[in-house]
Amino acid sequence: MFAHSTCGVPWMLGYSVLILRICQSVVASASWTYTGHHGQEHWEVTYPDCGGTAQSPININTSNVSYDESLPTMKAEGYNAPDASPFTLTNNGHTAVLSLPSSMHLRGLRNNFTAVQLHLHWGNTSLAEGSEHQIDEKVYPGEVHIVHYNSDKFSTINDAKNKPNGLAVLGILIEIGTMENVGYSNILNYLDKVRYAGQTVQVPSFDVEQLLPENMEKYFRYSGSLTTPPCYQSVQWTVFRDPVQISVPQMQKLRTMLYSTEASSPSSPLQNNYRYPQPMNQRTVYSSFVIKPALSLGEILAIIFGTLGGVLVLSLVILFFVIKKIRKQ
Repeated sequence: MFAHSTCGVPWMLGYSVLILRICQSVVASASWTYTGHHGQEHWEVTYPDCGGTAQSPININTSNVSYDESLPTMKAEGYNAPDASPFTLTNNGHTAVLSLPSSMHLRGLRNNFTAVQLHLHWGNTSLAEGSEHQIDEKVYPGEVHIVHYNSDKFSTINDAKNKPNGLAVLGILIEIGTMENVGYSNILNYLDKVRYAGQTVQVPSFDVEQLLPENMEKYFRYSGSLTTPPCYQSVQWTVFRDPVQISVPQMQKLRTMLYSTEASSPSSPLQNNYRYPQPMNQRTVYSSFVIKPALSLGEILAIIFGTLGGVLVLSLVILFFVIKKIRKQ
């Protein structure tokens, strides 16, 4: 979820050459992968926090979720009217990262949080999976993370990233629909410009609120971590219940367009960039809405037979009165 950890310099400096060089240096020095000798099973060897007890992502088991009526509707302030300056889209070898201006803020937490960047997670063309979070073990084809830092307590994301309550991340699940998602086209249509690790492109400013689900009232909240090394346990997670939809061609772009290697290296597709669900370890997941428990098979059968029985009794009553009326004639 945070494959850009050293790129969080103050965005008030603008998208300078310095920032791009720092981001590119992260690509060059990256020492972890999702599979293989440096894969996620081995992250904690180099990054001890990855073996912590409050790691992300998780499977959200709705039968164990606690409803918290005090959780407010999330408000994305400045998302629909960001600064006119273009965004920077970067292939950092682990994902596609879109820089966000400091004029974007997240409301609905105890502190104010300022946006820094967003990035995506996905699978490959042969599997339907790709999301990091799951809901009742349902895996979605993709997921977007919008990263913010606590600007009430810290001056930059570098100061906040490893501190308690330092970060807040929105998790947006992606599923495949029939229509092109215009909001996501603002990102996906530029992927061909950053096919290789280390490449960047300027993306015209757009309404980032288009990337969010329509219903921002219903979400899950829990304390967790970055989903990539260094896996700092500093994140207040908000995972929306309702997914967004993108078209099949859009998903194909996401799954096939990028490489995890630089242009000068043998090409390796950038796919399956998601971490497996992590143990809950007695953490509590809260919901902003009441979750209706699913009916058991016995309850479903009872409803069916009860309904049929009611219909049968009603039919017999009607038949009785019809026969009675006929006899009177």
